[in-house]
Amino acid sequence: MPSTHGTLPYLPTLRSRLVSAGYIRSWLSDSLTNYAKHRILDVLRKGVLKGSLRIEDKDNTYDFGTSTDKEPTVIMKVRSPDVWMRILTSADIGIAEAYMFQDIDVSSLTGLFGVWLDNRDTLLGLESGLSGIFAQYSALAMTWLGRYNPYMSKRHVEFAYDISNSFFQAFLSEDMMYSCPVWSDEENGINGDLKFGPTPGDLEAAQQRKIQSIIRKARLRPGDRLLEIGSGWGAMAVAAAKLGCTVDTITLSKEQLTLVEERARAAGVADRIRVHLCDYRDLPKDFEHSFDALISTEMIEAVGKRYLPTYFQVIDWALKTDRATMVLTSTSQPEHRHSEYQSDDFCRRYHWPNVYLPSATSLAVSVQDACPGKFVFTDLEDHTFHYPRALREWGRRLEKNFTPELAKELQDRFPLFRDPKELEAFRRKWLYMFAYAEVGFARGYTTLPCWTFTRPENVPEVCA
Repeated sequence: MPSTHGTLPYLPTLRSRLVSAGYIRSWLSDSLTNYAKHRILDVLRKGVLKGSLRIEDKDNTYDFGTSTDKEPTVIMKVRSPDVWMRILTSADIGIAEAYMFQDIDVSSLTGLFGVWLDNRDTLLGLESGLSGIFAQYSALAMTWLGRYNPYMSKRHVEFAYDISNSFFQAFLSEDMMYSCPVWSDEENGINGDLKFGPTPGDLEAAQQRKIQSIIRKARLRPGDRLLEIGSGWGAMAVAAAKLGCTVDTITLSKEQLTLVEERARAAGVADRIRVHLCDYRDLPKDFEHSFDALISTEMIEAVGKRYLPTYFQVIDWALKTDRATMVLTSTSQPEHRHSEYQSDDFCRRYHWPNVYLPSATSLAVSVQDACPGKFVFTDLEDHTFHYPRALREWGRRLEKNFTPELAKELQDRFPLFRDPKELEAFRRKWLYMFAYAEVGFARGYTTLPCWTFTRPENVPEVCA
């Protein structure tokens, strides 16, 4: 792994270099920083119409909007003047970097994101001409400049998943499902943690419910052969193997491959699970028309708009022609704001480089365009509002389990983290992401569909 694996996935962009600590003081005059500050404060005065935000810096306290009992004031303390240029040139990435590197402290991250979403139409002025240029460039680059080719796909997976298995064990459920669970009344529903507090075992139960739900959607039966694209840490593969299926699961992560094989042996199903370290475009030739079902859980985001046809054509090639089912889940954009050109934002920059989010309908259309007449769209289930509780639980667990022992392991693996500021930036990056995603799903700004497709005339059981 390259030593640059840390808070930044690759070399810093021009935007990041321009606003990183030290550059502003060295290359930009105080007058330009003051301009950025006054521009941002003016936009906030006019734009915060719902909710309440207070900004405190060394000079003054600035209040925007109106607080209520239900929506208390969000307080943001500015620790460095670099913050103003970060926001002016980078918008949401600038705020994220300021939080990660402790240039700001925020009383409530979810509250801050709520103010942003509630007023996003009136806060457009925060995105300056410069940040708009960067956004347009990044949207075109991610769509057309080859960032989803096999080499870059491997780099993206290394960055997102090859941190260390111990790190992910610090916040995931025992089965290490890094995807949305399905809550029920047994865990007091999607807001049970807010009403009654978190309960040990709830996340594990909800993740197992999701796994079994997807297995049912895939119509898996003992003796079937399952292809899984995106292994995770093996929970889905182990569950299918315990049912009596044979599983071929695909990953680009060496860390995941190692743990999936260990877990298969521990569960006594190693003879029914094969883990392949390869790209979905490089599947073994003997996979052709060999599988009864395909499951891909929150992986398709990494495929990219340009390669969606290839992705679905590979699945068509691998599945049996007469009886087969495909189940997909993916973080998505709702139809009213979906675009084929998606620019850089915090999550794309710092967690999942260059992901493309489909909409519920655009993905179904992509399947038919890539494989005309080969699949029937049979079911769509919305998991959107199950995600916020999981993200809250992951955040709580990470704060509790980010121990000195885990920090030492990360520092040994990535020398960059021997700098306490970099280690803290890494930790805060994850907490920021959990809150950022929680609000997006809770407000319906981001969605999570689960699609089921089958071969034509593939009825689940005799019904006449």
